[in-house]
Amino acid sequence: MLTSVLVVAAWVLQRWTQPLTYFAAAAERLGTDIHSPPLSENGPLEVRTAAKAFNRMQDRVRRLVEDRIALAAAIAHDLGTPITRLRLRAEEIGDAEIREPILQDLQQMRRMVSATLGFARLDFTAEPTEMLDVMSLVQRVADDLSDAGAEVAVNGPKRLPVRSKPVAVQRALTNIVENAVKYGNRARINVTERAGGVEITVDDEGPGIPEALQAEIFEPFRRLPHSTGEATEGTGLGLTVARSLIRGLGGDITVANRAAGGLRVTISLPSFGETHLREWAAQIS
Repeated sequence: MLTSVLVVAAWVLQRWTQPLTYFAAAAERLGTDIHSPPLSENGPLEVRTAAKAFNRMQDRVRRLVEDRIALAAAIAHDLGTPITRLRLRAEEIGDAEIREPILQDLQQMRRMVSATLGFARLDFTAEPTEMLDVMSLVQRVADDLSDAGAEVAVNGPKRLPVRSKPVAVQRALTNIVENAVKYGNRARINVTERAGGVEITVDDEGPGIPEALQAEIFEPFRRLPHSTGEATEGTGLGLTVARSLIRGLGGDITVANRAAGGLRVTISLPSFGETHLREWAAQIS
């Protein structure tokens, strides 16, 4: 009798807790893909009510993100016209000492607007996850930069397969390694397998960054002074984009000064598991 009661109790408990597992999986998936399919609104009344609320929330989040992306893209696009007019007028200035600094500032503004437009259009959520060899991807990034004259070394296992989004990972890593080469002369990439994913460190031989300023390097358009005391060139969006991509993949990026000198950027990248939300209806119906 007791055994029968326990079996029934276990079945009831499993039936009522299983939906929580799929709610948790759906929430995790929403964090990396705002276009993920809605939950099936089947099952007991309480589950249907919760699923409907979750789907409404997901739709609001999606529309909010899309509206903000569209607004940022529109602003960046509209700024291009007045910048062009200013450049044409500046080119008519006869005094080169006045004209050239103005043209340089306008060129920098154009680069920033172009970078902002690209950032606003960044949509890593549309890329499907797939199995990829991290080592091959890292080596490809290193080879591309080496072909351009950079000094990049790679260390890690021969193969390291994970499930992720290759285009997003490659773009983030490229931004980070380019930054290391630009400000730290050369880059050393080390790849290590971790539980549930992979860790990639990028070391440079530059001056490092004061600890109080390290969080600022991820802020949009933030360009820290170089060792000369002058602001470095660039739009200040490379690391912002990299962190957005990696966080969108469920990982993170941190920075720290190395004891031997230079800066270390650490990428923690999880391996996506398969979220079978299609089983939702079968489990709770």
